[in-house]
Amino acid sequence: MAKLNTNSNTYIIAYSCVLVVIVAFLLAFVSSSLKPIQDVNVALDKKKQILAALNIRNLSDQESAQKYGEVIDSDDIIDADGNVVRQGEKGGEDTGFVLNSADYKAGKLAIYNCTIEGKKKYVIPVYGMGLWGPIWGYIAVNEDGNSVYGAYFNHEGETAGLGAEIKDSKKWQDLFIGKKIYDAGGKAVLSVRKSSEIKDKSCEVDGVTGATLTSVGVSDMLQEGFAKYKKYLIK
Repeated sequence: MAKLNTNSNTYIIAYSCVLVVIVAFLLAFVSSSLKPIQDVNVALDKKKQILAALNIRNLSDQESAQKYGEVIDSDDIIDADGNVVRQGEKGGEDTGFVLNSADYKAGKLAIYNCTIEGKKKYVIPVYGMGLWGPIWGYIAVNEDGNSVYGAYFNHEGETAGLGAEIKDSKKWQDLFIGKKIYDAGGKAVLSVRKSSEIKDKSCEVDGVTGATLTSVGVSDMLQEGFAKYKKYLIK
């Protein structure tokens, strides 16, 4: 029997191919095995962000899941005309909750109907672009449909200490509380401005210092988002 030449190019190439296949299989297996856990963690993080917009923060994982189930009356899906096309359930996770930024751009909108201390609130998701990548947020609206109850923003890669402050600074997020969303004609006026450019404090928020482009991104995101939800919130 001929001795296998382990130094030949053929052997090296074959060995490398087999090794790559084995590693790829193992990675796919591990990824598939961990996906259910990853999905649970992603859903929990989303619940925490929605709760943060409702000014409910600093809860444990278990407390967050329980609180979400208590305050979310339904996770509906609405269209651009403000009509509910699919109604969610109490503590909903299967209707509006599963929508993403692509659905948002396509006009398939999530709306979270909530009850806080006996009062009706609505949470809407908004999506936009910051300096370095996607940004998004959840804005809680009072029952009047025209004032902010709370806000939470997040990002994919903004600069720490600057644009990242939209997520890291609760103090900045709290500046949105009580701000007006629409003017008398129904135009979305909630926006972010440089302090020197603010003319109407009832609907304008001072931008993050040193993060002009990210602040502009948040402002554009809010304007676009509330234009999409206008027919639902106003009526």
